[in-house]
Amino acid sequence: MSDSDTPSSRPLPLAGVRVLDVSQVMAGPYACMLLADLGADVVKVEPPQGGDQTRGAMGFKLKGSDSMGFLNMNRNKRSITLDLKSESGRQVLYRMVKEADILVENYRPGVMKRLGTDYETLSAINPKLVYVSISGFGQTGPWAARPGFDLMAQAMSGIMSVTGYPDGPPVKAGVPVADIGCALFATYGMLAAYIGAKATGRGQYVDASLFDSALAFSVWDISEYWGTGREPEPLGTANRMSAPYQAMKAADGHFVMGATNQKLWQTLCKVIERPDLLDEERFSTVSLRLANRLALVESLERSFAQDTSENWIERLLAVGIPAGPILTYPQAFESAHGKHRQMRIEIDHPVEGKVPNIGFAVKMGGTPQQVRRPPPLLGEHTAEVLAEFGIAAQEQRELAAAGAFGA
Repeated sequence: MSDSDTPSSRPLPLAGVRVLDVSQVMAGPYACMLLADLGADVVKVEPPQGGDQTRGAMGFKLKGSDSMGFLNMNRNKRSITLDLKSESGRQVLYRMVKEADILVENYRPGVMKRLGTDYETLSAINPKLVYVSISGFGQTGPWAARPGFDLMAQAMSGIMSVTGYPDGPPVKAGVPVADIGCALFATYGMLAAYIGAKATGRGQYVDASLFDSALAFSVWDISEYWGTGREPEPLGTANRMSAPYQAMKAADGHFVMGATNQKLWQTLCKVIERPDLLDEERFSTVSLRLANRLALVESLERSFAQDTSENWIERLLAVGIPAGPILTYPQAFESAHGKHRQMRIEIDHPVEGKVPNIGFAVKMGGTPQQVRRPPPLLGEHTAEVLAEFGIAAQEQRELAAAGAFGA
């Protein structure tokens, strides 16, 4: 690599891509932040009254008006306010769309059509536009009009039916898997569509939903049903394809481990000094260990109760058996590995000062991401962005008087 081709001197992969983020809360903003982290110029188009709902109505606030949730999903963006209910506000959006590559929105299906900012309208202005709609249940189908939140998507996709312990109350996944999963699938779809538009000159409509994304995670669970006809049930920390593969109780608490094949099972029996288990017919194969999982766990935990979780983890890892502690979020972020992977970073915010942010989940060797901009204040870049789209100061004042940016 020459001096002129060092990571710091190379443009980020999405440099030059223009994105209009007309979304709020989680899935849309998170997807757009992923694009921004990779160099895209993301302009967050927010309603004048309060902006993105997560600024103030949701999450945990610091001293300013914006929540930590907002700060963790909106770095590397610029913000403008536009009242899309006003004719003047829509005209501004139309002008921006002419030069945009991607637009992301997550209003309830039908709202953008009523506003005159739907795909048909905007693609007529810019045929290359990739238009991404994110919703709870998709743009079509019997449930399309329902309000979509992560909890509903988890419940109605089947995720909650396999989460928790047998005979326990309904339990959702501890993190918003439908929201974040939808953000990831939407990013995959919009980048594929953008590559296609570069080749053909035609953009396209991308319909992403929390429901579809949550269903897409059901690889193991639906395989069990399609393969056996049995409806999958919650298993706690266990795995429906292998045993033992779950949390185990040691003398001082739980840890996780997995002996997922015959070789690891034999090794496990040796390291816990239980050769008798190798002679047990009901534990002799993977399928039999699955069928007798409760008895298997009971037997193993009698051995694990003889030592601490830390010592068991060390002993199991030494012989090649996967094992690890069950950490809290603070422990995970502050662990030596979490620090090495830089999963907690700090950003300089104009109101909050230095605030923590989740680090970059994917590391780019040639074009490493960085925080180029802190999460924007509401409407902070309105004048700057509009000037870039050819709307000079005098016209901005006229548009403001016409209500384009709110009262």
